[in-house]
Parts: sequence; structure tokens; C-alpha cells
Amino acid sequence: MASPTKKVFFSDYAFNIPENVYEPAEDSFLFAENLTIRKDDAVLDMGTGCGILGIVSAKKASKVLAVDINPYAVLCAKENAWLNGVSDKFFFLRCDLFSAISVKERFDVILFNAPYLPSQSVDDDDSWLGCAWSGGVTGRRVIDRFIREAPKHLKQDGCILLMQSTLSGLDRTLQRFEENGLKAVIVAKCDLPFFETIVLVKAKR
Repeated sequence: MASPTKKVFFSDYAFNIPENVYEPAEDSFLFAENLTIRKDDAVLDMGTGCGILGIVSAKKASKVLAVDINPYAVLCAKENAWLNGVSDKFFFLRCDLFSAISVKERFDVILFNAPYLPSQSVDDDDSWLGCAWSGGVTGRRVIDRFIREAPKHLKQDGCILLMQSTLSGLDRTLQRFEENGLKAVIVAKCDLPFFETIVLVKAKR
């Protein structure tokens, strides 16, 4: 793995971020501040990036499966788990959403800081960084797939935490969760410039 280009801190945690991995920003920190992990939870950190959410979760979780389509992100998260002393709780997988996860695998908590920003350019989707933020023309290309698939991997009393922007249709997200048998509520939000709000949605059966 190439030398990191930046070091980022959150609370007592430190993260090395190479140039081809999404750098934690307002959405990542809002998410991390509002994590609700119980003792011995099994956690799926979808789109792990540098691993920030999974690493913070590992303080209480019994195990964390960190997944990303970006091979550099998987390596980065693995390094940061070791750096923060929680690598013994981690498993790592490179795949597109749930494509390589067993249909029998169930989690107490599923986390996803989704690629949610609308994008008009195909070029945005071709880079590894683009995969982390570009949600296609409506911003929902990945979100809708995730909402269809995630409930199949959720334990009966588990929950899903999804971060997205109001630019990618918050009402549609709440409706999609309902159509898939879950009730969703907003648990945190933060206003950004240019009439955008990032929103953390929690969904349960």
C-alpha cells in the first residue's frame, strides 16, 4: 500500500488516508457521533472507506465485517484497524454491496455511508473516489439497491443506519424502507451550504 497522504483524527482514533480512498468529512463524523452499538453486536460496515465507522463500532461490537468495492479502501481499513488496536475483531471483503456475502449471514447493525450525490458525468463513476460519492443522475443508484438487499441480512431485532443527502430524495428512502418491511426515522442531520442537508436514517422492523 502506498504511503498515506493524510492523517485524520476523530475522538481518540487516528486514520491514515491515501489519495484514492474517501477522506472522512462531515457525513462521516456525524455518522460516527451517532452510532448506537450494543455490547457483542455483529456489525456490517458497508462501504467502509478508511474504516472509521467499523473501527468506532469495534469498541463494543463482537465482530465487524468491513466491505468496500474499492480495493485500496479495503487495504486502508485493514491498516487503520491495526493502527487503532481492533484488528482482532475485523473481517475484510472486497465486493459490490452484498454480492459476496452469504445469504445466511445476519447482522445486528448494518452501516452505510452511501454514495449519495447526484452526478451527471459517467467519468465521476469511473474513479475509486467517484465510487465513494457518486450516486448517478438521481443520487439513488446505489441507495435503492442497498435498501432492497440489506433487510435480508438483518437480524430480527437489528437496525440499519444509512447516511444520505436531501439532494437524493429523503422521502423516497423512507418509502423504500417501508416497502421492504422496515420503519425508518431520521436520527441525526446537519445542514450544509447550497441548500443541502445530510441525514442519518435508522430503519428497524
